[in-house]
Amino acid sequence: MRALDYVRDGMKLGLGSGSTAEIFVEVLAERVGAGLSIVGTATSQRTADKALGLGIKLFELDELGALDVTIDGTDETDAEFNLIKGGGGALLREKIVASASREMIVIVDDTKLVASLGKFPLPIEVIPFGHITTARRVAAVANELGKPNLVPKQRMKDGAPYRTDSGNYIYDCPFERIADPRLLALALSSIPGIVEHGLFIGLAKRVILAGAGGAKVLEL
Repeated sequence: MRALDYVRDGMKLGLGSGSTAEIFVEVLAERVGAGLSIVGTATSQRTADKALGLGIKLFELDELGALDVTIDGTDETDAEFNLIKGGGGALLREKIVASASREMIVIVDDTKLVASLGKFPLPIEVIPFGHITTARRVAAVANELGKPNLVPKQRMKDGAPYRTDSGNYIYDCPFERIADPRLLALALSSIPGIVEHGLFIGLAKRVILAGAGGAKVLEL
């Protein structure tokens, strides 16, 4: 996997969540077994369980401090490497870890490179208290930004509200097309009750794009 080209002995890594990130963890574990010396911190309990089970040394982010590289997948990326993440529910921890890293590298298949973000519903993590009120405020912000019919949908699992690793709820918001990701990110961040949203702006500087012809590296 091309992402391993950016991993060297002694590095502190952020390990992403989701199916693509799990493949990276598996390949990384093979290198660790062959003698590569790294430590990591995980963006979800599922990633932590997998990494530990494969013999990768993990620590809490607070123990490691600044990270060298975070390697993660994404649900969508545009040409400026603005991302939508959170389909797997780990967006809060993913953003905390990515923000603590010198570099974020995104590994993704070419179907997720889009002209405009938004076809994938934007996940928004909210605290349970007043969550319906918070969702109404999200709809009001969408209306102000030209999306009058947007209805945030609470994520469910097994008939109950889905809970993140941090115990919060998620609302998925079908914007269809986000004309200005930075403006929307700022507007959502101003709403009390929102813990974090799935717009990752200005964090990724390199995307490894996999397609039928192999993988290629895109850089800003």
